[in-house]
Amino acid sequence: MIKVGILGAAGYTGGELIRLLLNHPQAEIVFANSESNAGNLVSDVHEGLYGDTDLRFTADMPFDDVDVVFFCFGHGKSKEFLQKHAIPSSVKIIDLAQDFRIKDEVHDFVYGLPEIHKDEIAKAQHVANPGCYATCIQLGLLPAAKMGILQDDVMVNGITGSTGAGQKPTFSSHFSWRDNNVSTYKILTHQHLHEICQSLNEVRPATSPYITSPIDSSHITPLQGGDGGGRPVSIDFIPYRGPFPRGIFVTSVVQTDASLEEITEGYKSFYKYAAFTHVMTDHDLDLKQVVNTNKCLIHLDKVGNKLIVISCIDNLLKGAVGQAVQNMNIMFHLDETAGLRLKPSAF
Repeated sequence: MIKVGILGAAGYTGGELIRLLLNHPQAEIVFANSESNAGNLVSDVHEGLYGDTDLRFTADMPFDDVDVVFFCFGHGKSKEFLQKHAIPSSVKIIDLAQDFRIKDEVHDFVYGLPEIHKDEIAKAQHVANPGCYATCIQLGLLPAAKMGILQDDVMVNGITGSTGAGQKPTFSSHFSWRDNNVSTYKILTHQHLHEICQSLNEVRPATSPYITSPIDSSHITPLQGGDGGGRPVSIDFIPYRGPFPRGIFVTSVVQTDASLEEITEGYKSFYKYAAFTHVMTDHDLDLKQVVNTNKCLIHLDKVGNKLIVISCIDNLLKGAVGQAVQNMNIMFHLDETAGLRLKPSAF
């Protein structure tokens, strides 16, 4: 049985993680840390768990009693926490913030996208869980990058639910503002572009164009063998706030003369062994097919020389804690799908 500790357990991701782990056949929650809620029942904050657990939040952090700890902090707090607290070297860490997603020589965190890093995750002591938009966009574009068909700028549009903004109320997550409303934010400057470009450059052929973004990507080192020559390919991403609580729906447009049949075969081959990522060819996608699941569904279409890639996920599951539990399973050499066979709603 895997002994688990959760830091930042009172937020949306903390609540979803507790829900998953309570039903995981080989995991036991030892502590759920929240200083502001210490002593309170978890079900008093995460009311959907009423009747499922008598677990209480605690201010304590008994790291010696756990095998793995999940960081459900806001961005920037994980690095600060590790500077102030000592976690035993035997305890594995899965960080859901963006603090360690970009590779450098300062930390040993492995980027936790199982579709391309499963072997590294299996050996890792520390894993940086990918961002929600980053997961959805990468899974939509990685096979295209691998095939070397990203030869021109890629336009990406994505819409996300209000839970992506976290539990703390803001003007843009307030129901009366969000309901029946759509708005853009962080146009071409979204923070997930860094990790997206990092992964796409990892899998692309060395002879194809280097992949970058309109914002500074100098922290990403081109693959050995050169940048492919010519003008770099830009990922131009426009994110939208949607009038729904959870889910991400992304449309990417790629210019290529490759046939749809050839591309589809490449995508299916790329995800042949992926536990939760599926290429659908028979009909269009909608968000309800993935909400409350750990799936990423991908649909491909071609109009002239334009490839349209549609990808969708649940931002709290495959985009956050579902993928984190998937990473935990891999790190402890369990069935990758353990505790994650979730079903979408029929309506």
